[in-house]
Amino acid sequence: MKTLIIVDAQKDFMPGGALEVREGDHIIPVINGILHKFDLVVATQDWHPQDHKSFAANHPDKAEFEVIELNGLEQKLWPAHCVQGTPGAEFHSKLEMAPVEAIFRKGMDREIDSYSGFYDNGHKKSTGLSGYLREKGATELYFCGLAADICVYFTMLDALKEGFSATLIKDAAIPLQKESYEQVKKDILKKGGQITSSGEI
Repeated sequence: MKTLIIVDAQKDFMPGGALEVREGDHIIPVINGILHKFDLVVATQDWHPQDHKSFAANHPDKAEFEVIELNGLEQKLWPAHCVQGTPGAEFHSKLEMAPVEAIFRKGMDREIDSYSGFYDNGHKKSTGLSGYLREKGATELYFCGLAADICVYFTMLDALKEGFSATLIKDAAIPLQKESYEQVKKDILKKGGQITSSGEI
């Protein structure tokens, strides 16, 4: 079953948002244009409590984008973003949501971040996405969304570890840091993933 996973296409990651991905909104028409090509469409949603420990604001002596150790894991400190119930946590208003069958929320535990749509960063707790996809009979997964070098990337890595095929739709995903993105793409291919464009699906 051909499945599209839309990763964190939320307002806070769009231009003007709290954790802006430059030109992040450019992916919205691309995603809308390919929805009809998939048998199943699901989405992930960053859904942080206000006191989440990945927010620099919750560490008065630390700065945004500083790296600390949080419960034994390396943690970059982010601007507060995608806080539960706020406008910034909503999906982009022009994203066509009607075909989305299920939404998997992540990053809800204040003690640990969750880049992947499958697990938190410590792989301690599952979101249920893997089981849902297996129940649906999904095997062929395609990924789009934000940011390509963080949440899309880590979601793809977990998909591969879970035994799914994983293909990045390169023109429907934009990185936060372009300078590290080439290495990310090489790693996706090295680990068995694939990269395509929306016109090749």
